[in-house]
Amino acid sequence: MTSLNSRCWLILAAGLTLTLPAHAYDWSEMLKGVLKAPASQPAATGVDALSSSEISAGLKEALTQGVDTAVAQLGAKDGFFANSALKIPLPPSLQKAEKTMRMFGMGAQADELVLSMNRAAEAAVPEAKPLLLGAVKDMTLEDARGILTGGKTSATDFFRKKTEATLTERFGPIVKETTDKVGLAQQYNQFAGLAAQFNLVDKKQANVEQYVTQQTLDRLYTLIGEKEAAIRANPLQAGSDLLKQVFGAVMNR
Repeated sequence: MTSLNSRCWLILAAGLTLTLPAHAYDWSEMLKGVLKAPASQPAATGVDALSSSEISAGLKEALTQGVDTAVAQLGAKDGFFANSALKIPLPPSLQKAEKTMRMFGMGAQADELVLSMNRAAEAAVPEAKPLLLGAVKDMTLEDARGILTGGKTSATDFFRKKTEATLTERFGPIVKETTDKVGLAQQYNQFAGLAAQFNLVDKKQANVEQYVTQQTLDRLYTLIGEKEAAIRANPLQAGSDLLKQVFGAVMNR
């Protein structure tokens, strides 16, 4: 009797299984499929979590801020001359002869030349602002990502590549107008120009205006890079939410 009952229950269970709708037939297999499904990809973090437009806008804001600050600082009276880290010294060839010059009573002329060189630099720097801001405006997404994830000099390198040739042309006449008023500058140009022909003086220092122009640009680009580096180092104090987001992502990449 027991055997008969067992047989009946098996037949009943088989019948119920065959009558179930197709979508309900095997939950265990369905669960196995879910468990074996590949895990979802982890959320992107750091720079990878930023859109191209966010990277571009954030970096442009940072570089614009750096340009504004650097030009305002260097373009003011004593922006170069009163800052020991930025002050433009005598050209190397004159530095070697400076002690002798002072011994022969030419110390005042040397001081006058140093002052005029730095005043010329201060006068020239504001001319750079429109060109530098233009370079920022025309920055490509590739430029932006390269600077954002680049090394310490990435901003300096970008500006130098985009603007150095044009700024050299613009700065030259401004510097020349100021330094030509100093007798020692004219004497330096005569002797340095001749020495440069024999490779005794670097051609970039063949005259005072070339020397001052190069020194001015070096300091301007470097200062912009330093302003950017300050934002990179402390994005929470950078100002806008966009800068905090973009440079905060770089720190956490």
